[in-house]
Amino acid sequence: MTDAPPPLESTEPAGTVAELLLARAEDDGRGLLFGERSWTWREVVAESARRGARATMLRQAGPFHIGVLLDNVPDYLFWLGGAALCGATVVGINPTRRGEELARDIRFADCQLVVTDESGSALLEGLDLGLDPGRILRIDGDNAGEPGPGEPGPGKPDPGEADAAGAGAVAATELLLLLFTSGTTGSPKAVRCTQGRLASIAGRAAVGYGFRREDICYCPMPLFHGNAIMALWAPALSVGATVALTRRFSASGFLSDVRRYGATRFTYVGKALAYVLATEVGADDGDNPLREGFGTEASSPDRAAFEKRFGCRLVEGYGSSEGGAVLNVTPETPAGSLGLPVPGDDIVICRSGTTVECPAAFFDGAGRLLNADDAIGEIVNRGSARSFEGYYRNEDGNAERVHDGWYFTGDLGYRDADGFFYFAGRGDDWLRVDSENFAAGPVERIVERHRDFAAVAVYAVADPRSGDQVMAAVELKGEGRFDPEGFARFLSEQSDMGTKWAPRFIRVMAELPLTATGKITKGSLRRAAWVCEDPVYWSPERGAARYRRLTEADRARLAGEFESYGRSALLPQ
Repeated sequence: MTDAPPPLESTEPAGTVAELLLARAEDDGRGLLFGERSWTWREVVAESARRGARATMLRQAGPFHIGVLLDNVPDYLFWLGGAALCGATVVGINPTRRGEELARDIRFADCQLVVTDESGSALLEGLDLGLDPGRILRIDGDNAGEPGPGEPGPGKPDPGEADAAGAGAVAATELLLLLFTSGTTGSPKAVRCTQGRLASIAGRAAVGYGFRREDICYCPMPLFHGNAIMALWAPALSVGATVALTRRFSASGFLSDVRRYGATRFTYVGKALAYVLATEVGADDGDNPLREGFGTEASSPDRAAFEKRFGCRLVEGYGSSEGGAVLNVTPETPAGSLGLPVPGDDIVICRSGTTVECPAAFFDGAGRLLNADDAIGEIVNRGSARSFEGYYRNEDGNAERVHDGWYFTGDLGYRDADGFFYFAGRGDDWLRVDSENFAAGPVERIVERHRDFAAVAVYAVADPRSGDQVMAAVELKGEGRFDPEGFARFLSEQSDMGTKWAPRFIRVMAELPLTATGKITKGSLRRAAWVCEDPVYWSPERGAARYRRLTEADRARLAGEFESYGRSALLPQ
């Protein structure tokens, strides 16, 4: 489950994002807010045209791909707009990745330029990016922000000046975005999104979710995610609403940002709501301008508590950057459900890797899923796969998603007797922690470096509130024993360990389960999770790798958390 808005129905032609920008070239309404600064849409288009002209001047042979490694700063949107105007492709680089994994993303996406800043440059230092140093553009340095010879300068450009950056030649089929996700094989996947698809999403989302020109759209989610671009920036652009940026998500700064900007809507993913709710409650929290929030994967209790505390309506949806399957919450949707398919989609639950439909789920009085083994399967759209534009340089991934005209999401779910869908996690090798997607393979390769481990399996287990947590099963060498403090030190020394990758649970086993061909199998590990006879160590504090032995009291506490957030069905069986 990812974070793009569902493609609501519309009869309007898609057009291009370049055309949406050109329509704002003489618009003096507020287009962008960041801190104490503001830009009109006219100025946003001018800045975008400058970036597009600069990119065109620096263009080399090969794919016209520009990697952007930045926080949510205005330059990110200027380069996105510039790429749209000149026919380039923005590659959203995830700054939570590290070392060779980060370098691999940039090389794989054929980036011929990388736009970054001081902090991003520090992440790239010493890495083999396949680029000359002069191809790394620093927005806070001497080689990025200033216009070169022949580039438009600041001011009030007319549409012709924007056309000079190449917008007139841009087609709806031009690739505009590569958004990294992760597949179950361990190799990152880059989702293709063309100018036409994003423009179409912009128009339909703006109508379907009631975007207004007077809206101020607060963007706390990172711009390398589909959520921020597809569910906020693009529909705001289509109606001329205002986009308000914050450098990165801050739970403690959320309400003050909303009030300072006068934000009327925002987007979220996963546990972002939970983090905001964990801040100190104020008697005047409901005194704010928010009207609506759109997001995915928040628990039902968190949504209800947020709406009550902040007086803001929340709309949940199930969709993906790939665009292959959509589920929408309706007024009749049961608590914890993803909702129903949009009209025209024929979505079912199938046995993993097959077209055999799973039976309906049934529950006990407490809402616990009773037939998980039979009811849980892959969420599949057998109506159409036409909106999926494919992955970049990944034919195996394309074939995994689409065959015989059916779209296979890779997400696990189940459906009740009334047709409502529920999310049940991912395949064994796909994890989503704090709204970040990543594969188990790279994490395994890091943990395997530990000198005491003979074998390692990394897999997702459910989080009590939303998404996944990372669990690892390790097989020790010889007569070795697990040293929790030593393992924490080991993790801290791994320079390529992603910020979300550290295992929350460690299961210590005499032998890992194997298939008949000698491959590690994770199905039984994931089902058991931390409820097993083997010693399990865990790190109770989020974000701090400090391990201790998991006790029965800890297991009971975890069960209580799952129950309180309506996710008891995902507890280990």
